[in-house]
Amino acid sequence: MQNTKKEDGTVIYVMSDLHGCYDKYCRMLQKIQLSDSDELLVLGDVIDRGEGGIAILQDMMARPNVFGFLGNHEYTMTAVLGSLGKKLPAEKVASLQAVFRFWLEDGGAPTFEAYRRLTPKEQESVLAYINGFSLFDEITLGERVYFLSHAGIDHYVPGKSLFDYEAPDMISGRMDYSRPLFADKFTVSGHTPTGLIDPASSGRIFRQNRHFAIDCGAVFGKPLGCLCLDTEEEFYVE
Repeated sequence: MQNTKKEDGTVIYVMSDLHGCYDKYCRMLQKIQLSDSDELLVLGDVIDRGEGGIAILQDMMARPNVFGFLGNHEYTMTAVLGSLGKKLPAEKVASLQAVFRFWLEDGGAPTFEAYRRLTPKEQESVLAYINGFSLFDEITLGERVYFLSHAGIDHYVPGKSLFDYEAPDMISGRMDYSRPLFADKFTVSGHTPTGLIDPASSGRIFRQNRHFAIDCGAVFGKPLGCLCLDTEEEFYVE
């Protein structure tokens, strides 16, 4: 999906950090009236903390116009579950066990329980689907270029190719929202709840300094936010 330019009338919506809030996800799809000709980009952390992460993933899998991006929670989930049943050296097993405990403590328990209830074929399909998630994308709409990833870019170096960054650089760091990341692009990201960026933006999309931060904290009782890239209109469901 890299360097995409939409010239066919497609309307593009973006949301992030659903964290298992299946009901809010469904109500948002109804609110924006997502059609088959539209696209929805989900910028990671679909899973964990809430109960409905696997259900959201399965709904996304059934929709050819919904595209997932890798978040830190999906990254950890696939590292753990993708290694189950494999023969590994003892030191690798110990490391994996530590990551597994961290994942469960960081909200992964509901996801793991739902995953265990899937058939082996369904489990394989879910992991394969997540492994196909994009790390980032760039979309040009008119004269504006939008860079999208789960957490923006940590330790950004001007002039460095986007393809030279590692996954943790785009899924785990905390950006400085007080200044633009790019001089010529707008950044759309999740990961950091907007109330932590600016208390006045709690539960709302933060839009300053060429940033659109769209993790409104849905799993913490705040609204789920969704941004229409074409119009920069904001949508919310409680």
